[in-house]
Amino acid sequence: AGQVRVPNWPMPRLMNNHGNYIVSMGSVCRWLAEQAEELGVEIFPGMAASQVVWAKNEDGTDRVRGVVAGEMGLQSDGTPGPHYEPGMELHGKYVFIGEGVRGSLAKEIIAKLNLSEGHEPQKYGLGMKEIWEVRPEKFQQGRVVHTMGWPLGKNAGGGSFIYHYEDNLVMVGFVVHLNYENPYLYPYMEFQRFKHHPMVADLLEGGKRISYGARAISEGGWQSLPELSFAGGVLLGCSAGMVNVPRIKGNHNAMLSGIAAAEAAAAAIAAGRAGDRLTDYDTAVRTGDIGQDLKKVRNVKPAWSRYGLWPSLVLGGMDMWGAGLTGRNLLRTWKHGKTDAEATGKAKDFQPIDYPKPDGKLSFDRLTNVAFSFTNHEESQPCHLKLTDPTVPIRVNLPEYAEPAQRYCPAGVYEVVEDAEGPRFVINFQNCVHCKTCDIKDPSQNITWTTPQGGDGPNYPNM
Repeated sequence: AGQVRVPNWPMPRLMNNHGNYIVSMGSVCRWLAEQAEELGVEIFPGMAASQVVWAKNEDGTDRVRGVVAGEMGLQSDGTPGPHYEPGMELHGKYVFIGEGVRGSLAKEIIAKLNLSEGHEPQKYGLGMKEIWEVRPEKFQQGRVVHTMGWPLGKNAGGGSFIYHYEDNLVMVGFVVHLNYENPYLYPYMEFQRFKHHPMVADLLEGGKRISYGARAISEGGWQSLPELSFAGGVLLGCSAGMVNVPRIKGNHNAMLSGIAAAEAAAAAIAAGRAGDRLTDYDTAVRTGDIGQDLKKVRNVKPAWSRYGLWPSLVLGGMDMWGAGLTGRNLLRTWKHGKTDAEATGKAKDFQPIDYPKPDGKLSFDRLTNVAFSFTNHEESQPCHLKLTDPTVPIRVNLPEYAEPAQRYCPAGVYEVVEDAEGPRFVINFQNCVHCKTCDIKDPSQNITWTTPQGGDGPNYPNM
């Protein structure tokens, strides 16, 4: 594998990272929680918001009244156990949904209230990340590297990021766009293969991997933003899909959306309102800094999906330069078309991909790496990965798509096990790192991700 460095001068100004800080969002959020509590904000750690509390308006339409959080003690069959505790209903004048990408409550609200009607489907990528402690002579604090292409080639869109953090820690991440066609593609193994590129291997050799995690990333951008407000609440940040795709950054817009929502709600409550639509929030997002940020890059993702890496670099670069200089996109607004699930091709039209076996030094098998996500789920609780039809994985997905859940999951949750009675679909929900890829990419849309009990899941100390 070779390498070609894209010089800085042709890059649009919005791609400049100079002067920014490299931080651990896990550490930032823990610090923010302390600041919030000092201001009197109540935080409920160790429990998940598992249900939407709905109410009816006078005209019979639906509004969101709150959420249910903290249901505990369900047995594996879903019935209450001896230590069952019902969840609390938390009501609010306005409910802000900030679950991140493909949140289960946001998904329900968007579907029930048709918030995506008239907008393009949301698009996604799967981001996987390892934190490495590298040799001191290889560490360059503040260094940022982005790559595209290898080893994905024409199999999928995507790329990497390498951030030199602090204390010889380097964050190595790899993103695979989930609109890939070949059901034999194995995103996790593409990430492991990436680390054997000479440039990356030279950085990591002699180092130590100390953490692993994975999460879906929203990639639809401006075209895919749904209606952001609804009766009783709003969608924040990645729950709506506010990631700037070429920069692989969404935290800035998530924070701005929280500020805009708080200001809209404060003004509404001061005026004596409650439970209605905060349309001022929609306006603030679409006409303010968030909208301007997303508009400039709105054609990068569809251009890449349509034409591949190199043509999209040219087209996307021209479009971003034009937007930055004139405020208008030369390509206007391109559509995304299919959902990522619909983009999955049939197995008969593709060949399996032969991936090198992990060497245990630079590359690792999934289950070994999952241990470094520090994920934990109480085994006696119900499986939080729900199948609409339990027969679909073997009856439909296996013969038609070679059951891609075996490969697209970066935590080895799904297996097809052969025994005397034939193939069986096995869900190892204890491994789940809450990336949401299965909910997004399953070609039959048969898997629904729901919140597990309590605060179960991955525990990312420095991610």
